[in-house]
Amino acid sequence: MDAIRLPGLVDVHVHLREPGYEHKETLRTGTQAALAGGITTVLEMPNTSPPTATLDLLRNKTQRAATSVVCDVGFFLGATRDTDPLATAAAAPHACGLKIYVSETFGSLRLDDLAQLMAFFRAWPGPGPIAVHAEGLTLATCLALAQLYGQRLHVCHVSRRSEIELIRRAKQHGAAVTCEVTPHHLWLCEDDLPRLATRGQMKPPLASAADRAALWAHLDVIDCFATDHAPHSLAEKNSPQSPPGVPGLETMLPLLLTAVYEGRLTLDDIIARLHTNPTRIFHLPISASTWVDVDPHAVYDVPDRGFQTLCDWSPFSGFTVHGAVRQVALRNQIVFADGAVRAAPGCGRVLANL
Repeated sequence: MDAIRLPGLVDVHVHLREPGYEHKETLRTGTQAALAGGITTVLEMPNTSPPTATLDLLRNKTQRAATSVVCDVGFFLGATRDTDPLATAAAAPHACGLKIYVSETFGSLRLDDLAQLMAFFRAWPGPGPIAVHAEGLTLATCLALAQLYGQRLHVCHVSRRSEIELIRRAKQHGAAVTCEVTPHHLWLCEDDLPRLATRGQMKPPLASAADRAALWAHLDVIDCFATDHAPHSLAEKNSPQSPPGVPGLETMLPLLLTAVYEGRLTLDDIIARLHTNPTRIFHLPISASTWVDVDPHAVYDVPDRGFQTLCDWSPFSGFTVHGAVRQVALRNQIVFADGAVRAAPGCGRVLANL
């Protein structure tokens, strides 16, 4: 089989760390990593410093991105304890969605007061959904609030059997809910923690092998694959106070192509969860002149170093994968080929009407 051409692919959950944490990643290095991984659009989370919680802060981030990104980028707004929900709602037309952290995470955005949660669910006008980091019982709370306030809910990085079963049940009852799963929760579990040591610290944490198997068994419930690309330096990850998160932009597509090689997925499964569903859920533009060529015959081991991401490491180092990104075009311009990023800073588009 020759190279396979895929449509432009979307990662709906990344952390590019700028502003505030540029030693971990920048808008430029993170989008370079996206292209190297065959991703042409990323949706960036708000837990930067300061958090992207107001129209002014969103405008600042888009201005930074306009001159630096090399793939297309949309930005989430974040709900915070100190932000007026109506002020956040006023910026909604310029964002891809509202992110609410209900469970513990990296940064200071956790919102665990019921009255505040109700206020944000009541005020958010869309069109983007409310995306939640909600594990366990907090997931049930968010599903109920979305129903009560007529909101579309997107559940980030589902990791446990109970959660995916609850989402299935909600969908069966007509709830407007979608969800995503990460490669690290599909391929790794708590059995990998002795090997990964502090590098395996993440939120949600790696779950049991049975939880991992349940995600694969409920693939029809999963709307999107998303990396939750969360880079930290190796020095930080190797410390006793290792912050949660792992990079993933450059390894997701090779891992998914490996699952196709093994008969666990089809190419249509990948296209649905990295193109069709993300563009529908988040109202993203589609360009026929944006595409990704992959070589399904390439077989190699994920290296220890040499990535485009600034943190330059991977929890999948040493994994044998079947499939490599050969060429990426953004609006008919070749932006990645033969292992090299060829895009000029600023050639990516910011998906915000500002």
